[in-house]
Amino acid sequence: MMAAVTVVIAGQRNLFAVVILGGIYSFLMATVLVALDAVDVAMTEASVGAGISTVLFLGALHLSKSEEMKPLHKPFLPLLVAIATGAALVYGTLGLPAFSDPDAPIHRHVAPRYINDGPRETGVPNVVTAVLASYRGFDTLGEVTVVFTAGIGVIALLRRLRGRGKGERS
Repeated sequence: MMAAVTVVIAGQRNLFAVVILGGIYSFLMATVLVALDAVDVAMTEASVGAGISTVLFLGALHLSKSEEMKPLHKPFLPLLVAIATGAALVYGTLGLPAFSDPDAPIHRHVAPRYINDGPRETGVPNVVTAVLASYRGFDTLGEVTVVFTAGIGVIALLRRLRGRGKGERS
């Protein structure tokens, strides 16, 4: 279904349909993540991808035209770059261990260390909290910074638009 939605999105010129289909794609991605037992990531995808992003795109669409302009030329070079990048990514996955392989390095080295040594090394009894707040602390800080910056940007844009509605200059 995700592939079908992607093909339909690629052929659309109506930007409203693209935004709605993008929200549907995000919802489908969230269901895939639930099936992979990544419920926390699925909830984030559903709320940010299908929820907030769709609302923001609809707001941006309200301020612009509803039809995409036709390209001035055929975009063969970007298509070639996208295909080459996709091929490189697929090639990179060929060396990965099989999904849920119990002998994969993550199951033999990383996970046992987090489970066995995490409470002692971090002082936090919850393994998930220990990984997110201690082992991946800088990564989590970066993610929070990106989300905070995006929120501030949205607030700044909305204030600017509200100011224009009152007759103020921006």
